Amino acid sequence: QVQLVESGGGLVQPGGSLRLSCAASGSIFSINAMGWYRQAPGKQRELVAAITNGGTTNYADSVKGRFTISRDNAKNTVYLQMNSLKPEDTAVYYCSAGIATTIGYKSNYWGQGTQVTVSS
Repeated sequence: QVQLVESGGGLVQPGGSLRLSCAASGSIFSINAMGWYRQAPGKQRELVAAITNGGTTNYADSVKGRFTISRDNAKNTVYLQMNSLKPEDTAVYYCSAGIATTIGYKSNYWGQGTQVTVSS
């Protein structure tokens, strides 16, 4: 069984920063791409940033230059450093990872989500 556990969300003022973390645990053989998605009320879930196991990154246009995704392969953890936050960044943030388990099962796994609220 595999779990993704996110942490680091909260309330922050516009212009502030937050760092999200997501740790994968369980019967993991390998992890391919990892990413962060977000879903605001009344909107569809959207990709925020993704990173391959080789370190190649991809960002939504709305967060380029403000957010940075990184990963620690030894810890099976992905991070999202969010700077210069705006009210429109308010959403539930979910991490996702493509994981192969020790019994050969491959799937995309999701975390439970962490709330990020940007407000004065």
